[in-house]
Amino acid sequence: MPKILQPLFAAATYARWLHLMIGVVFVGVVLLIYPGTEGVGLGRVLTASVLLDGTLLTLVALVPATRRAEGVQARLLLMPVREELIGVSSSVGWNDRRRTAGWLIGRVALGTVVGFGTVHGLTAVWSLSTQPFRGRPPGVFGWQLPSGGPLLLYPLLAPVLVFLLGWFVVIAGRLQLAMAVRLLGASLGERLAEAELRAERLLERNRLARELHDSIGHALTVTVLQAGAAREVADPAFVAKALEVIEETGRRAMDDLERTLVLLRDTPEGSAVEQPGVEQLPALFETARAAGHPVQATVEIPAGVLPGVLSREAYRIVQEAVTNALKHAPGAAVVARIAVRDGQLELRCANGRSSAGSSPRGGGKGVRGIRERATLLGGEAAAGWEGEDWVLTVRLPLRLGS
Repeated sequence: MPKILQPLFAAATYARWLHLMIGVVFVGVVLLIYPGTEGVGLGRVLTASVLLDGTLLTLVALVPATRRAEGVQARLLLMPVREELIGVSSSVGWNDRRRTAGWLIGRVALGTVVGFGTVHGLTAVWSLSTQPFRGRPPGVFGWQLPSGGPLLLYPLLAPVLVFLLGWFVVIAGRLQLAMAVRLLGASLGERLAEAELRAERLLERNRLARELHDSIGHALTVTVLQAGAAREVADPAFVAKALEVIEETGRRAMDDLERTLVLLRDTPEGSAVEQPGVEQLPALFETARAAGHPVQATVEIPAGVLPGVLSREAYRIVQEAVTNALKHAPGAAVVARIAVRDGQLELRCANGRSSAGSSPRGGGKGVRGIRERATLLGGEAAAGWEGEDWVLTVRLPLRLGS
């Protein structure tokens, strides 16, 4: 089908035409009530329609729910490419009410033009198609066509008029949609609020992704190392200890996963879920020791000094640092120091090279996630080689936002 004909057969064209015709129905009903149609001049009809219809529509626009109802109807009948372009929220201020009034008046005005154009256009098509067979020239839009020439040629003009009428409806429908997007769409403040909400959701998803990466990644690393060591060592006591560590690590990972799933479910319990903090660091270090890493840890944090969010983030940072050591330098000693100094929480984790020559890497997701956590808390993180040791250093302010 030629492109010029495709809009004439599109469902959106007829849905928009129906939406436009509602406007002329409203004008017709008001006109029947006042000033009527009997013995009334065209000038008075137009003046009364403009004043009365405009007043009624402005009063209706003052009702907050009107904006929502018009938005829902416009989404259904105007069929925008993206539904979110047309808002479906109630008016929240005078600016919304003014825009709703402009929409209603513009919608009715355009619908009236399309309605009268449709009626007269279809009448003209009927006239062109039938009147020549009655032996007289047809009248089109109130004009009598000339009687000279074969009357049978007039019906050939009917398809042309149908084509023009169809495109008139297509253009009017697109204009109505553009007006709806402009007047019923979100205001600048609403768009900014929506953008902020999307940004917050993105940050929340990233945070949950880091939580899963840190907790599940640590558990899997410990499990793999313990299972491999248990297979290589024939000592039953060592195997029993490895299985115990695997069980305990798996239980902690399941708890972390359940906490994360509660947050993803967006339930009221999500805000009350307890996250691990610096109090759980001794158990973390013990798990690393059970995995064959000598760990020397110093924790110098006075009770009640750390805010809850800082305690939780500090635990995740240290967990990721220990996981990196287990993964990239198996068997190497780990030296960790967590202390509060000069109004800052300082985290330092160092480990040497493994006996197999493996070394930590600085470009992975773990180190990047640590840097993101530190930045969000207003601190800084650095990782790199210091002699023969791979060192991760993180500094976080005790007062968030300082």
